[in-house]
Amino acid sequence: MASNDVKRLKTLEAENARLKKMVAERDLEIEVMREIGEKMW
Repeated sequence: MASNDVKRLKTLEAENARLKKMVAERDLEIEVMREIGEKMW
């Protein structure tokens, strides 16, 4: 692998980790809202 390929891979891996964290946080928020909604009814 060329050094620019390694740099690109590291950048993509970091972005992927950031996006996975965002999705996990969103899923958690949805679950909390769902539980709150169930308790209200």
